[in-house]
Amino acid sequence: MAALSNPKLMNPRRRRFARVAAAGLLLPLAAVPAAAVPTVAAASDLKFALEEVAARFQRDTGHELRLVFGSSGNFFSQIRQGAPFHLFLSADEAFVDRLADAGLTEGRGRLYAVGRIGVLVGKGSPVKADGELKDLAQALKDGRLRRFAIANPEHAPYGARAREALQHAGLWQAIQGKLVLGENISQATQFATSGATDGGIVALSLALVPSVAQLGDFALIPAQWHQPLRQRMVLLKDPPAPIRAFYDYLSTPNSQQIMVRYGFAMPRD
Repeated sequence: MAALSNPKLMNPRRRRFARVAAAGLLLPLAAVPAAAVPTVAAASDLKFALEEVAARFQRDTGHELRLVFGSSGNFFSQIRQGAPFHLFLSADEAFVDRLADAGLTEGRGRLYAVGRIGVLVGKGSPVKADGELKDLAQALKDGRLRRFAIANPEHAPYGARAREALQHAGLWQAIQGKLVLGENISQATQFATSGATDGGIVALSLALVPSVAQLGDFALIPAQWHQPLRQRMVLLKDPPAPIRAFYDYLSTPNSQQIMVRYGFAMPRD
């Protein structure tokens, strides 16, 4: 497995999403401001959907929020270390449960979405967007596949689900030497569309963004091939009033309609 982030390796006409995705990369703990503006730590699959919800929230209430995007696992570690976040939207509810067990949250929060993954390949890729990964398997055999992107499964839930899907297809061992690991799913999507890799497994919520969709082809992986991406949000201790209001706002019909438009399913429990 390898890390890859050199923009010179990208096709020049595909750098636009790279610039957008860069805003979704995890900020170092020291770079997060103390508390001037209420801060939301959110999984990077939410970047475009949550920005739209937050913009509407600001128009409706006048409250400004700071959104920070990254991998859920890294945010979990930062919160454990005292990062000045007020609301955590995780792509895996297990991280919320662990923070609640540690006494760092107000209760256990609530489910806000269920995510999906699929195969995304850039225009001109030798690999096809095949949700059942049959062409990916053939590309491994015939040498077409050079590099393939997923988020780092050690701390990014979408990467962990990508690993499960590859394991289900019997490809995990064979693809090890071809993998390029993104710090989060936003960076993995950047790799898959930039020409830096021949494709990748990414979040449906990012693949549906017009600036991404125009760069390649996407196919959903069957949901039963991996554990569900049950995404949970939780208030951290002593949040300011605007954060409490936003937490409730995320469960309103208008907010949920935005989330559904970005490919998220609304949880039933």
